[in-house]
Amino acid sequence: MAQTTDPPFRQAALKMPCSQLVLDRIDPLVEPGKTGSSHLHQIVGGNGFNATMDPANHPADMSSCTTCLITEDFSNYWTGVMYFQARNGSYMRVKQLGVLYHEEANGGVTIYYSPQDRHPEIRYRAFMPGFRMQVGDPDSRAPYQTLPPGETPSLFDGPTYTCMEDEYTRFYNLTYDFPKGPCPGGIMTTTPFPPCWDGKNLDSPDHKSHVAFPPGGARAYINGAPCPASHPVYIPMITLEIRWDTRPFNDPELWPTDPGRQPFVWSFGDRVGHGHHADYVFGWRGDSLQKAFDRGNCRDQICYLPVQNYSAMNGCTKPPAVGEGIDGWLDNMPGGVVARDGED
Repeated sequence: MAQTTDPPFRQAALKMPCSQLVLDRIDPLVEPGKTGSSHLHQIVGGNGFNATMDPANHPADMSSCTTCLITEDFSNYWTGVMYFQARNGSYMRVKQLGVLYHEEANGGVTIYYSPQDRHPEIRYRAFMPGFRMQVGDPDSRAPYQTLPPGETPSLFDGPTYTCMEDEYTRFYNLTYDFPKGPCPGGIMTTTPFPPCWDGKNLDSPDHKSHVAFPPGGARAYINGAPCPASHPVYIPMITLEIRWDTRPFNDPELWPTDPGRQPFVWSFGDRVGHGHHADYVFGWRGDSLQKAFDRGNCRDQICYLPVQNYSAMNGCTKPPAVGEGIDGWLDNMPGGVVARDGED
């Protein structure tokens, strides 16, 4: 009888769609407790999401449902909202396409929890209740990083934009700012969170200092760079992937007449795109995420975790805390925000 051996250990790699929970102007990390934060966000995850998100209260205990495919995840993930600005200065919200291969989900986000495949011996520490973080800066006026002449961003290389030729185009036309011309398949944003933790703090005053990338950023990490000594604990690298349906606005007659100006703008006023950012509050139930990464050899990207159907995902919603118009043609974006150029 031929001898069999177990396959080499491979770290788990989770991938799941999360449909829309709510669009609302609250931000429990940057403006905790305030109903009517500075700009509009799109939020996915557990329906316990609120303006405070007290770290003492675990989202899995506060939520009765989640918009994510994996039913053990009651975390919350949120970003700004994309708008189109017409030639007359008015704004209309850009809706989100369903997650690729999960188009029945109501808009939302594709969420990855990824290991560093080049080093399968690494054991990852799952997040703990109270953990939260932010990546990116809405006030940034510069690209994520400076690349050598002629070199372009790679996928998962900081907050990036993909001008999609069709719905399956994911690895080309990447930039650190909004595409300069119409995109036949829409615009995809990809936002990775830092994969290295200091091992001590579940949060920090800026929601960033307790986590880090290796020198060289996400690209270096993907290529095998170790976590820095200041942040030695490996955590899964969370990445948010969103497909924005800019196709209804692709008629050149709708675009600005100024040479080089494009019409898309974030809900916080950034029309260049360098300020794209995202927030995360951990909310997995029990030790389910840790078990998934300890199990390894996970080929289905769900890692044998329980899942729900699209009807249940789409049915998990909550009313916005701020009642205001966010759709149709608007004179200003929610909160009175107006578009600004990079140097403003």
